[in-house]
Parts: sequence; structure tokens; C-alpha cells
Amino acid sequence: MMFKDIHIGKLIVRKVRESGIEMPRIMNFLKKTEAEILAMYDSPDLETGILLRWSKLLEYDFFRLYSQHLILYAPPSGADKKKNASRNTEESGLPVFRKNIYTQQIISFILEQIQTGKKTPNQVIQEYKIPKTTLYKWISKNK
Repeated sequence: MMFKDIHIGKLIVRKVRESGIEMPRIMNFLKKTEAEILAMYDSPDLETGILLRWSKLLEYDFFRLYSQHLILYAPPSGADKKKNASRNTEESGLPVFRKNIYTQQIISFILEQIQTGKKTPNQVIQEYKIPKTTLYKWISKNK
């Protein structure tokens, strides 16, 4: 699965088909008409409240797709981490996340990129901002 371009409607349709949930149940749970639900299937993005309800109905964390996108395509730079960590704790009531969490799916995706020759380890390090030691640990564990 590529995390770069997320079309959430298409992913929801796939999960609905896999789960076998019927349209009347979906309409009742989301309190939407069939036309509104079909429009969601065509939508590349949805409001967070609706996405949360889909996640509950289908028992799948659709938000994780966006988290993985952020880990791969928008990691904070080293200077930004230090600057924002001190500022965020003083100015914001929001939690500050100290580490990126790489799921097994992300690790598999990155290792597949290297194994198939699509990317070199150096390209992965530069593009995704994954620490060199972390990447080489993944490679040695998955040989």
C-alpha cells in the first residue's frame, strides 16, 4: 500500500466489501442516505467526525493511514524537533510526541523498496528521514 496518495473513499469501499456490511446498516449507523454514502466512496477525503464513525463501524483505524503518511513524507527535521519541543510544551496544551512509531507495515514497505531496487538505503534515509542506524537494524533483522 502506498501511503503517499490516500483516497479515503476508495479505501472505505474496499473495507466495506471485505467486511460484508450491508448498506442499510451503514445508513443507520452513519445516519446518512444512500446517496450521501455513495458520495463518500468517491471522495478523496472526509471530515474527521465521519471518518471516526467509519473507523468504528468497520473496526479499522483509517487515521493510521494519515499517520503513516506523516511518518514517511513529512517527518520533522532535527532542528525543528528541538525548537518545537520546548515551544510546544510551554505554549500548547497538546501532547508532544517525542518519537515516530514505525509500524511493521511501514518497515515492510521501506524494506521492499530497498529489496526491489526501487530505492537505495541512502535514498530511503534522505527521503524519509529515517536514522541510518534504525534502517540498518531493520535490514539486518529482516534478512
